[in-house]
Amino acid sequence: MRTALSIAGSDSGGGAGIQADIKTMMANGVYAMTAVTALTAQNTTGVTGIFESTPEFLGKQLDSVFTDIYPDAVKIGMVSSAKLIETIADKLRQYGAKHVVVDPVMVSTSGSRLLEENAIETLTSELIPLAEVVTPNIPEAEILSAKTITDEKEMVKAAEEIGRRYGCSVLVKGGHQINDANDLLWKDGEIKWFRGKKIDNPNTHGTGCTLSSAIASNLAKGYSLDDSVERAKRYISGCLEAMLDLGKGSGPMNHGFKVEGEY
Repeated sequence: MRTALSIAGSDSGGGAGIQADIKTMMANGVYAMTAVTALTAQNTTGVTGIFESTPEFLGKQLDSVFTDIYPDAVKIGMVSSAKLIETIADKLRQYGAKHVVVDPVMVSTSGSRLLEENAIETLTSELIPLAEVVTPNIPEAEILSAKTITDEKEMVKAAEEIGRRYGCSVLVKGGHQINDANDLLWKDGEIKWFRGKKIDNPNTHGTGCTLSSAIASNLAKGYSLDDSVERAKRYISGCLEAMLDLGKGSGPMNHGFKVEGEY
């Protein structure tokens, strides 16, 4: 069985973060491991508290994983401080991590800020250059590219700026009133659109975590980046189409919509 490591924050509501990553990785047929960057008090309506891991303890978690069950891919989600980002980058270099997917989580679906302002520079200088692919949404791509995005042409310009600046592939996720779930992959100077259908489901908590984890899972299984993105988009569409409806706010998706069996 192939393996994948999620480095991210815990979501006590179960719809995003580490919990979504584990569910996604299991549903996509890989063995999931974790290194927890922070505990959050969180549900479908918002984040009420964040309790960070120390850099030392995060480092011990990463040492434990890499020295025993070496991951075939690594997904990185919420990392709220510069010190934690530095720790992750150091360990990825130390262990020669492969197939690194960075979801540059800055703000939650409910609007809560999850990345300290001074950590953005560390994210861009230390962590993103280690990524095989970075997966920003429109607001995050605007920050990373220092460009305004109001249409698909500007999505292309922003993706190219990010890719050339940091030396990685870039998947700019649509939505946010730019288009109907069409994502743009910039890789080695080439662009490819992944057209998706907009699913009328208000429960989208954890979509970014889920997509990046599904991409990492497929990279771990040996699929190309293009195929990994395609498969991840089909998976997340299925999660949304299952129309799970839990909680009082933007609820979680059904990550296990295809999981079958006696147990």
